[in-house]
Amino acid sequence: MKELLKSYRLYLAWILAVIALCGSLFFSEVMLFEPCKLCWFQRICMYPLAALLGLAAYKNDKGIIPYARILSIVGMGFSLFHYLEQKVPGMAKVLPCTVGVPCSGQYINWLGFITIPFLALVAFALITILLFVRESTQA
Repeated sequence: MKELLKSYRLYLAWILAVIALCGSLFFSEVMLFEPCKLCWFQRICMYPLAALLGLAAYKNDKGIIPYARILSIVGMGFSLFHYLEQKVPGMAKVLPCTVGVPCSGQYINWLGFITIPFLALVAFALITILLFVRESTQA
């Protein structure tokens, strides 16, 4: 199983990025949830990952991994901050959204903790973990 994960980590990371991309488009275009400023920052990190990881997986080009890691880690930071802004009282005052939809708003709140930024955080975290999985070197 470990070897399978190592062999297909780029494909798995790409699939996660595509699912996240489609999910964000579903929420904004089908459900008509207007993205806030922090949602846009997360999209700026996730959308290129879907394209870059797809191309890298197709070409089996591991050279993209360091660059994809950076996008994923930055996106994870935005998602974590956004999630904390929604769930921790007082965090909304740190960086208040003054235009458009407030970043502390919650369109969904499944099971009391699953929000859109939480879904993005999980996707970024899983992609980051996959991008840190080492290839096995056999002599």
